[in-house]
Amino acid sequence: MNNDPKNNEIDISNFDLEKDREKIAENPSLLPYAHTVGGVVIKPEDEGKIKGRAVQAMREQTDMHMGQIYEQMQLLANQAKELKERVVISERIYQAAMRFEPIISYTYYLYEQENGTDTISLIAPHEWGRSKKFKNYLAKVRLLADHTWEILESHLKL
Repeated sequence: MNNDPKNNEIDISNFDLEKDREKIAENPSLLPYAHTVGGVVIKPEDEGKIKGRAVQAMREQTDMHMGQIYEQMQLLANQAKELKERVVISERIYQAAMRFEPIISYTYYLYEQENGTDTISLIAPHEWGRSKKFKNYLAKVRLLADHTWEILESHLKL
């Protein structure tokens, strides 16, 4: 025998290839166990545990999305309430006694007078002093460029 490491040829006559072929799987990836010595250990999983974790993750995701939808609904409900209040106050302003032409971007105050009619004024409630000439202070508003009214403060009960 030659001990030269460069000359280590394998003699295939010592191997029974037909017998070795029986030990080889045609589709090793389909085996329920590792098919080589250094292969990954394949353990059967607890199916109930896997499904339980999946259901828990699904519920957490749907709860998160439901929370987001609820917040969006709250936002829309608040916007609808503000819009309704804006319409009511705007209608009262345009029906109120107005002894001047309102100027865009100026702040005005809506009051209810003792006789039940409304009036719009440039005078704020704290500026009237003792000569208060109104029954109720209703709103502080600003005239916008499109002639709608921005409500800055409201004391109107809807």
